[in-house]
Amino acid sequence: MIVGVPREIKTHEYRVSMTPVGVDELVRRKHTVLVESNAGSGSGIADDEYASVGARVVDSAREIFEKAELIIKVKEPLAPERAMMKSGQVMFTYFHFAADRELTEGLLKSGAVAIAYETIVDAQGRLPLLTPMSEVAGKMSIQEGAKYLEKPMMGRGILLGGVPGVEPANVLIIGGGIVGTNAAKVAAGLGASVIILDVNLDRLRYLDDVMPANVHTAYSDRHTLRKYLTTAELVVGAVLIPGARCPVLVTKDMLSTMQPGAVIVDVGVDQGGCCETIRPTTHDHPTYIVDHIVHYGVANMPGAVGRTSTFALTHATLPYALKLADRGYVQACRGNGGLAEGINIEHGKVTNRAVAEAFGWEFAPSSAAHSSPANR
Repeated sequence: MIVGVPREIKTHEYRVSMTPVGVDELVRRKHTVLVESNAGSGSGIADDEYASVGARVVDSAREIFEKAELIIKVKEPLAPERAMMKSGQVMFTYFHFAADRELTEGLLKSGAVAIAYETIVDAQGRLPLLTPMSEVAGKMSIQEGAKYLEKPMMGRGILLGGVPGVEPANVLIIGGGIVGTNAAKVAAGLGASVIILDVNLDRLRYLDDVMPANVHTAYSDRHTLRKYLTTAELVVGAVLIPGARCPVLVTKDMLSTMQPGAVIVDVGVDQGGCCETIRPTTHDHPTYIVDHIVHYGVANMPGAVGRTSTFALTHATLPYALKLADRGYVQACRGNGGLAEGINIEHGKVTNRAVAEAFGWEFAPSSAAHSSPANR
C-alpha cells in the first residue's frame, strides 16, 4: 500500500503523524511511504531521518494526495487539503466532525473514508488514540491558564499556588476524565485549591482516593456549577462525549457571576466546548474577553509542544496504522470492532451515529463494521 504523511498546515501545528520508527515498520512490511519535505521539522525530525529508513521524501502535499491510498495526519484536513482528496482514499486522523459542518460536508463530498482517532475504542471501552493528547492538553490547560491569569494577559493577577500568607487560586475543573485528571494533578502540584466536577459517582470516588489533599470532588449539577463558578479564578472545561458535540454547561449568563479577570480554558473546544461563549482560537491569538472573563480556545493545544505530542501520539496510533496498511481498512475493521468505531464517514455516508445526530442527518452503518465487541 502507498501511505502518505503530509506536513500539517493548521496554524502553529508542529506535530507530525509518523516518526521514522513508524516509517521503518511500514517499509519492512513492503509498503511505500511518502513523507512531505519538512513534515517533521516542528517535532525536530529531519527529512534525512525519514529517508534513512526508506521513506520517499516528496516536495508537495499534492503528490501525496494524488498517490497515497492511506493518508495519516494529526489534524483534520483543511480546505486546501480537502480539495485534493479522492473518492475511496482513506484518511486516518483527528476529525471532531460534530462541531464542524463545513469539514463534515467536505469529507462527504470527497467520497473518501474518514477514520477518526477520537472514536476508536479498545477492549475496555477506552479511547486509546484520544488519551495521549488528552493527557497533554490537560496538563497544558493549567500551564496556559496560569499564564493568562497574569495581569498583563488581562487576568486577575493571581499566582496559581499563592505564597505564604496569601491564599492560592481556586481552580474548577468540569469533567473528571483524562483531561480533568491531568489538569488536577498539575494544578494541585502548583499548590492551587482544586475542585473536580463530574456526574459519574464511581469516578468521583476514585479521584477522591488518589488525589492529594488540595483536590476535592463534587457531583456536577447546574446549582453546584454555579456555586463554584463564583469563586473560581481558573475554569477548565474537560467534558467529552465521544464523537458528539460537547453539552453546553457554562452559559453566557453565568459569566456575570464570575470574578472579573477569571480565565476559562475549554479543552473541548474542537468538539464545540462546554462553555457557550467559547470559540476556536489559534496560538497566534489564543484569547479573547467576554463579559470581563478571559477565554482561551486554542483547538490544537498539544501542537505547541510538538515533539512531546508527536511521540506520545504516534506510540498509540502506529499499531492501528499498521493494521490499516497491512489489511486495508475493510478487512482491518472487520477483524477489530474497536477500530471500526473510528469510521465516521464512508463513501459519502455518515457512519457515526453521534455525528449524524449532531446535524440531523441520516446515519448509515459502515460496511466494514461487521464484527463483535469481542474482536475489539
